Amino acid sequence: MQAKTQHVEDARWDDVQVFLAALRHGTVRQAAQKLRLDTSTLSRRLSSFEVALGVRLFERTRTGLTPTRAAEQVRAAAEAMEAAHARLTRDASDVEAVAEGTVRLSVAPGMADQFVAPLLPRLREQHPRIAIELETSTRALDLTRHEADLALRSVEPRGAELVVTKLGSGQWVPAGAPKLLAGLGKLLSWADAPWIAWDADMTSFGPARWLAQHARGAPIALRTSLFSAQLIAAEAGLGLLLAPSPYLAARGLVPVSRVAPKLRKTLTTGPIDHLWLVGHRALRDVPRVAAVWTFFAEELRRTIRSTALVSR
Repeated sequence: MQAKTQHVEDARWDDVQVFLAALRHGTVRQAAQKLRLDTSTLSRRLSSFEVALGVRLFERTRTGLTPTRAAEQVRAAAEAMEAAHARLTRDASDVEAVAEGTVRLSVAPGMADQFVAPLLPRLREQHPRIAIELETSTRALDLTRHEADLALRSVEPRGAELVVTKLGSGQWVPAGAPKLLAGLGKLLSWADAPWIAWDADMTSFGPARWLAQHARGAPIALRTSLFSAQLIAAEAGLGLLLAPSPYLAARGLVPVSRVAPKLRKTLTTGPIDHLWLVGHRALRDVPRVAAVWTFFAEELRRTIRSTALVSR
């Protein structure tokens, strides 16, 4: 299959347009209307494109066109060709007008809950023809294998095929609910407070190592590697947690430095958190991907600045 999809590079641009229109609109009639063709012409050209590639791209049904697995594999190369055509014609002003289709975004669960999901209505307002598939697995998806179109990462990915931009950096800080902090009084040791900690599978994680070093012997109120559960438990007053500063205000959490003046020296040793936006170089200028890239880069940089996380 891989060898066959390479023939897209030799395909006529107007046939690639037919394929993308059929993929995005789901019916011959709607695709033909989009390209201002009659349905018989579009159907004939779509069939010719399939013959040229040697694969079936769609299953024809009474309700429309159902993409095959081959169509999904061909899609990336076809959209790269679309992006190259847009650059060639210097039609940058048309990016938003043609930004349509699905963008698969890979994000860690905590980031998805706290920051990405609340922004989706605004993205929808700006780009109503874009649909987001939000992948929140803790496994880092491989963008070079097109497992996702874009990703938000806390570790800088490397690879010649990737485009990467840094959105901001900052430190993880101990924090807790105001009511809990008021009951603790002045802390002389991190072990004097109950903590929400990471489970055993995260012992090599920077924040988990910080807790093991500085809060050794502290009572552990909860162990979980699900960061969203940590935040909810901390908001409820179960214990202190270590978290990047942008997460605190949204949950009503307060940095512990206010009640631990004698422990401030250890605060500067907390792990540094980074946020990177990552995409595949071949898809970076595809209209749907470019629109989502620009939106999240702007919105998340603004969020980082507003929560005093220093952008670098």
